[in-house]
Amino acid sequence: MTTEGTLPAATTRPGRGALARVLGASMIGTTVEWYDFFLYGSAAALVFNKLFFPGSDPLVGTMLAFLTYALGFVARPLGGVVFGHFGDRLGRKRLLMLSLMLMGAATLAIGLLPTYASIGVWAAVALTALRLVQGFAIGGEWGGAVLLVAEHGSAARRGFWASWPQAGVPAGNLLATAVLAVLAAVQDDKAFLAWGWRIPFLLSAVLIGIGYWLRSSVEDAPVFAEARARQRVERAPVLEVLRRYPRQIAVCVAARMAENIVYYVITAFVLTYATTHLKLGKSVVLDALLVANAVHLVVIPAFGALSDRIGRRPVYLLGTIGTGIWAFAFFGLLDTRSPVLVTLAVLVGLVLHAAMYGPQAAFFAEMFGTTVRYTGTSIGYQVTSIVAGSVAPLIATALLVRFGSGTAVAGYVLAAAVISTVGVLLAAETRHRDLAEVPASRESLAPQPR
Repeated sequence: MTTEGTLPAATTRPGRGALARVLGASMIGTTVEWYDFFLYGSAAALVFNKLFFPGSDPLVGTMLAFLTYALGFVARPLGGVVFGHFGDRLGRKRLLMLSLMLMGAATLAIGLLPTYASIGVWAAVALTALRLVQGFAIGGEWGGAVLLVAEHGSAARRGFWASWPQAGVPAGNLLATAVLAVLAAVQDDKAFLAWGWRIPFLLSAVLIGIGYWLRSSVEDAPVFAEARARQRVERAPVLEVLRRYPRQIAVCVAARMAENIVYYVITAFVLTYATTHLKLGKSVVLDALLVANAVHLVVIPAFGALSDRIGRRPVYLLGTIGTGIWAFAFFGLLDTRSPVLVTLAVLVGLVLHAAMYGPQAAFFAEMFGTTVRYTGTSIGYQVTSIVAGSVAPLIATALLVRFGSGTAVAGYVLAAAVISTVGVLLAAETRHRDLAEVPASRESLAPQPR
C-alpha cells in the first residue's frame, strides 16, 4: 500500500527525454495561447475601434475596444475554477487540450468575423463573446501547463523546469509583435484595415495544430496518476481548496499583485505614456519592448533555476522590492526621451518582473496538495488578474491625467510591491517540498527548519 508521501521510484523520476517532451508541450501551448491573447490587445488598439465600434467618437471607440480586451481578464478566474475542478478530477492533460482548442477556435473565429459594416451591432456582440471565450480558455491554461511540468520534474530542479511555461508569455508577446510588424512592413494602412489584420488570427490555426500534436504525445504526471489510482480525487476541489487552503490562496493573490500590475504598466501603459504624454514615436517604445521581451524570455528560466539554489522566497522578494524601487527610476528614464534610456527602463523593469515570474510556478504549485493543486494554483493566479492586470493600464492612465506625471503611477506600483512583499514574507520556503505530500494550511505558511 503506497502512502501519500511515498511514490514508487519509477514514477517519480521520468527520463530526460520524457521531461523534454512535457516541457515542449507545455511551453508551445502557452506560447500559442498568449500569442492569441496579446494579438487581441494589439488589434483592439489598431483596428477594432474602427471596424467594430465605428459609430462612436474615435476615443470612445478605442475605449470600447479596450473594454472588450479587459473582459478577457474577467473571464479568466471562471476558467481557472472550471478547468481546475475538472483538471483535479480528470487529469491535467485533458483539460490542457481543451483549453488549447477553445482558444484556437475563438481566435480563428475572430479572424473570420464580419465587421460592423456587414452585420451592425452584432459584430461587436460576437467580438465580445469570443473575447470572453479567450479569457475563459487562458484561465484554464496556466495552471495545467505549469503543473504538467512541475509534477513531472524532481524537487531539485523544479523551479527551473516549471519556469519554462512562464517564458511562453514573452514568447507569445514577441511572436504577436513580430507578425504584426511584418504585416505593417508589407502592407499599407488601407490594406491592413481591410483584410490584413485577419491574417495573424487565421495563422493561429496552424500554431494550435502544432501545439495540439505536441500535447497529445505526453501523459499526466505520475504524482497525479498515483493519487488517482488510490482514488484520492476530490468530488468538489473548489470547495475543498477554499476550506483547507484559504491562506495559501491569499498569499498567491498578494504575491501576484506587483508582478501582474508592473507587467501591464511596462508593456501596455508605457505606450500611452510615451506617445501621448512624452510625444515620442511609437517605434521608440516598440523597439524597446522587443529588446526587453527577448531578454525577459531568457531571464525567466534563469531566475527559476536560481530559486532552486537559494529558495523561492529570496528570488521573489528580489523582484517585489526591486520593482517598488525601480518604478521611480523607470519613469525618470522615460522622461529623458532618450531611446537608449527608454530601452534601459523597460529592460530592467522586465528583468525584475522575471525575478517574480520565474519562481512563481513552482512556488505556487508547492503550496497545495495534489488533489486540489490545479484548482488552488488557478484560483490564486487568476483572481489577481481582475484586481491587478485588467485595471492596471486604466488606473495608471487615470493617475497620469490627475497628476500629470509618472510619479503617481510609480507610487501605485510601489503600493502593489509592498502588498506582494508582505504576502511572500508570510509564506514558508517550499523548494524542498515533495509534491506527493499534502501540505497542511498552517505548515505552508509557517517558517520551516533549515
